[in-house]
Amino acid sequence: MNRYIAALGLCATTLAMPAIAEDRSPADLPIAVQMYTLRDVGTLDEQLATVEAAGVTAVETVGTQDSTAPELKSLLDKHDIEAISSHVQLDDLRKDLQSAIDFNKSIGNHTIVVPFLTEEMRPTDAEGWARLGQELKQIAARLKAADMQLAYHNHDFEMVQYDGRTGHEIMMDAAGPDVLAELDLAWIARSGLDPAEYIHRFDGRIFAIHAKDTAPEGEATDEDGFKALGEGILNWQEILPAADKAGVKWYIIEHDQPLDAAVVVKKGATYLAEHLPENVTR
Repeated sequence: MNRYIAALGLCATTLAMPAIAEDRSPADLPIAVQMYTLRDVGTLDEQLATVEAAGVTAVETVGTQDSTAPELKSLLDKHDIEAISSHVQLDDLRKDLQSAIDFNKSIGNHTIVVPFLTEEMRPTDAEGWARLGQELKQIAARLKAADMQLAYHNHDFEMVQYDGRTGHEIMMDAAGPDVLAELDLAWIARSGLDPAEYIHRFDGRIFAIHAKDTAPEGEATDEDGFKALGEGILNWQEILPAADKAGVKWYIIEHDQPLDAAVVVKKGATYLAEHLPENVTR
């Protein structure tokens, strides 16, 4: 049996779509693009031009984008795009948090997201996840003092279970409310959990969801099994209303290994503009 089926609840055809407003522009909605999706698209200028061409006016950056803060800010302004968050590796935050604060404030960003844990950094028991949460709590306190905030982006390895609770939940409980969730729904689904249900475990505490889709098992292998938003098997008829009800602030388009990143971004922006509940506004 396909290992995603239980998580995805593939009964979309029996569910009515939420009410949507017609002819909405992605620029009017809390839609952003994760710049990792565009890493192979020419220069940084060309990558931002791709975002602009899709009608999207916000991005989540990857570190410094191999740029100085003035250079990045200039390009963002050129394309009328704002940085709403940045993925910064935990090791970099440990070594020099102030540099991350200074860089991101210079480009107008106030949200730092821990994006990934290398295998040697991953806790192996519940106590380890709790300790990591305590560390994130301390980082979040320093960011809060600088009028910034911290979020954590999951993959599937955080979904390991300890007495019915995920390592992710244990970590976030220990971190406290000042550490927000950035939920990658495709990875949650791949772990065997239901994304729409999992969203509600963090009601009122979700900075963003990573809006990306996953293919049926064994398909799209040349794209690491991911699909453009709305073209895979995640049940967006349930996910988008759940995200809205949970208070999600941003819907960030991402694809880990796109063959055509420009198409993925455009399709994602169009899908969200057409299917986000009508009360969702920027």
